[in-house]
Amino acid sequence: MFLRECLSRGSSRSRAIALRGTSHSCFTNERKGTTICALSSGHGKCGVAVVRVSGSRSMDALKRMTNISKLEPRKAFLRKIRDPETGEVIDHGLCLWFPGPRSFTGEDCVEFHVHGGSAILSRLMQALSRLRVYPAQPGEFTRRAFYNNKLDLTEVEGIADLIEAETEYQRKQALLQADGLLRKLYDSWRKVLSECVASLEAYIDFGEDENIESEVVERAHGALRKLLRGIEEHLADGRKGEILRNGVRTVIVGEPNVGKSSLLNRLVQRNAAIVTPVAGTTRDVIELSANISGYPVLIADTAGITDGTEDIVEAEGVRRARKHAANADFVVVVVDASNFVTSGMTYGDYVREYSSSLGIHELLTEMGKRRFVVVMNKRDLLGEEDERRLSDTEAVLVSCKTENGFQNLLRSLTDRFTDICGNPSAESPTISQARHRNHLTQCLRHLQNYFELCANEQHDMAIAAEEIHKAMRELGRITGHVSTDEILDIIFKNFCIGK
Repeated sequence: MFLRECLSRGSSRSRAIALRGTSHSCFTNERKGTTICALSSGHGKCGVAVVRVSGSRSMDALKRMTNISKLEPRKAFLRKIRDPETGEVIDHGLCLWFPGPRSFTGEDCVEFHVHGGSAILSRLMQALSRLRVYPAQPGEFTRRAFYNNKLDLTEVEGIADLIEAETEYQRKQALLQADGLLRKLYDSWRKVLSECVASLEAYIDFGEDENIESEVVERAHGALRKLLRGIEEHLADGRKGEILRNGVRTVIVGEPNVGKSSLLNRLVQRNAAIVTPVAGTTRDVIELSANISGYPVLIADTAGITDGTEDIVEAEGVRRARKHAANADFVVVVVDASNFVTSGMTYGDYVREYSSSLGIHELLTEMGKRRFVVVMNKRDLLGEEDERRLSDTEAVLVSCKTENGFQNLLRSLTDRFTDICGNPSAESPTISQARHRNHLTQCLRHLQNYFELCANEQHDMAIAAEEIHKAMRELGRITGHVSTDEILDIIFKNFCIGK
C-alpha cells in the first residue's frame, strides 16, 4: 500500500522500477504492415498442403479468391479458390479465417488447405502476390507472434526445437518449453526482483521522510537470497537440457580389432562402418546419430588405440580418438571378452589397466561410473563358466556377431542416458539453450555483487540496487523483455519458411 502511495507521489526512480519489465519492449519491424504468405506444410508432392497468410490484407485476399461474403472465425469451409484477376479456378480446398488478435501471429490470418501439387501451389502463390501479399521470410510468422506478445523468446525457441525434434524426449522437452514452462519460471523470478528493487528504491527515496523501517530491506534481502539459491540450483543441472537438445556425445573407444565398428553398426542399425578382421581398419573418427530409447545420441567410432605405432596415419587416428573421448558426454569402452578371461585378473584391475593403456583412465575416473560403460564383446567365443564369471561384473556382455546381449546393453545405455539427460517434466524445467545459461550466470553474478556491496558498512544502497536492475535485465534478455535485433536474428535465422 505504501509503495503505491510512493509511486503516485511522483518518485521518478520508483516509478521506473515499478514499470520496468512489465511488458515487452517495442521492436522495429521493417515489414510491419505488410501481409505475408508461405507454404507452412512440408515441401514436395503431398495429399494436402497448407498455405498461411497473415496481415491486414488476409480477409480481403480470402474474399476475393473465394467470393465468400460471410466469414465465421475458426470454421473450415470448402470453396473453389480462384485467381482474383482471371476468375479461373485454381483448386477446390478448405479455407479458414483467424481474426486477430486471437490468432498465432496476433494479426488477421487465413489458411488455404489445397492439394499438394507443385503447379497448384505455384499458381496460388502467384495469385496472392497480385493482391500485394508478399512471400514470408524464415521465421517471420513466429517473429510477428513475438512482436504482438503472443509468445516470448523461450516459447519461440521451444517451437523451433519442437520442429527439429527427432526423438521422443526431445519432443517432450521442446513442447514443455513451447507451452511457456520456462517463461513462467523466469517471469516469476523477474517479479521477485521487481518487487525487491521497488522496496529498496522506496527505502532510498523515502526512508528518512516516511520513517520506513529497515525491515523492508531485510524482507527484500530474504527474498533475494532465496532467489539466488533457486538460480544456483537451476544452473547446477549438469547441462541436462542442453545435452538432450543437442544429443548425447558418445564415443566408442578400445584397442584395435575388439569390435568397435561392429558395435557402432548395431547401435545405428545399418552397416555404416567398414568391418574387417584386419586390425586398424578404422583410421578416422566416424560420427553418426542414433535414437536410443527416445534419447538422441551422437555416436563416434574411433580408431583402435595402441601405443608405439610408427604409422603416422594410425598415430593421428589415436590422437583424435583420445581427443573425442575427452570432449564426450559418455564413453563406451569396448573390450575383447576372451582377453579378459585369459588374463586371470580381477575385473577392477583389468579395467584399470586396460583404460590406462588406452590413455583414458584418469578421464573415466573424473567422469564417474554413470558416464561410461564397459562392453565385453565376442560373447560367442566364451564358455558357460566364463559367462557366469562376467555376469558378476559391471560390464555388459554382448556379441556383435549374434546380437546376443544387446537388449541388456540398450537397457544399460537407457539408464545412463536418463541420468545424463533427465526426463523432462513440468515440475522440474531444465535449461535447454546455452544462451539462457549465459544470461542466468550473469544474473547470478549481479545478485552476488549486490550482497558483496551490502556487506560493506559504508556501502551506497543506490549503487548496490543497480546490481538488481542489471540482474533483471539479464532475465529480460532470456524472455525478450529486453533484447536487441542481433539476438532476434540469431534465434530466427534457422526457422523454416512458413513458421
